Amino acid sequence: MKIETNHNIEKSSFAFQKIILIVGIILFAVKLSAWFLTGSVAIYSDAMESIVNVVSAFLGLYSLYLSTKPKDFNHPYGHGKIEFLSSAVEGILIAIAGIIIIIEATQSIFDAHIPHQMDYGIALVAFSALCNSLLGVYALKKGKKNKSLALRSSGKHLLTDTYSTIGIIIGLILIYITKIAWLDSAVAIIFAFVILKTAYDIIKESVSGIMDEADETLIKEIVIFLQEKRIPNWIDLHNMRIIKYGSKLHMDVHMTLPYFLTVKEAHYEMENLDKLVNSYFGDRVELFIHTDPCQPFSCTICTKKDCELRQNSFKAQIEWNIANVSQNNKHQIADE
Repeated sequence: MKIETNHNIEKSSFAFQKIILIVGIILFAVKLSAWFLTGSVAIYSDAMESIVNVVSAFLGLYSLYLSTKPKDFNHPYGHGKIEFLSSAVEGILIAIAGIIIIIEATQSIFDAHIPHQMDYGIALVAFSALCNSLLGVYALKKGKKNKSLALRSSGKHLLTDTYSTIGIIIGLILIYITKIAWLDSAVAIIFAFVILKTAYDIIKESVSGIMDEADETLIKEIVIFLQEKRIPNWIDLHNMRIIKYGSKLHMDVHMTLPYFLTVKEAHYEMENLDKLVNSYFGDRVELFIHTDPCQPFSCTICTKKDCELRQNSFKAQIEWNIANVSQNNKHQIADE
């Protein structure tokens, strides 16, 4: 399987974010035209969110640009954390847009009117919904592949914009059929709350990244892979920690090795583990390994068959999992 280099992944993410920005500007103009044609508060709310789309796309582009910059003295782990910050700002902007829409729609209820030229307005916002849905699905797919929070946030935002636009179209059709003017404002308020929910999800994920919250799914994926590839000299892995820096990962782990290995031999085992991790994740992982010597109690879980210095009989191998790999303790069978 071909592993893309982190540099190529970052270039790919940056190029796609530029497309999102350009499309966002075009669709904002389309929705603005629909609002001028119809005078609909619901379409106004959709256009307001498109302003946020453009600003957010620009922030995402800038964050991806910064995240590609190499490490320096002031940023020894790189600049990838900017993706979490820009995503948090994007979530806040989305929330502000939702609040403004609710205020505007609430005021319009008391001065409701039937939008005009609704056929043109519906056609224009339907076109924008189609574009956003296609772009959003692809942004999410590419964001997951490239491990880019900026692209995933953009994808979620675009899909939410699509859902709200579909709701607005349904609302406009109901208004056209029923001639009930206040439905225009009601539809805008309903989908403002959808926008607020998206904002909450984006901010929550961003704060988790800023606070280095453990990604259990990622750790589990790594542990399962290493368990499948482990060799007898790797008696245990413990105190594993993973920190995300945008698309990059910094990983620390302690590895218990036979105490009688020379420094050269221990370094060889560390290199093997490093190569194994990078064969799976590519060069986006920076792995720091600390070696620990085995203890007499380690013999009971050690599968090394040619050990002439064994002090206790082998009993069973302890399978690596999130719980025992994350703890800062050498592995041993209970009651030893």
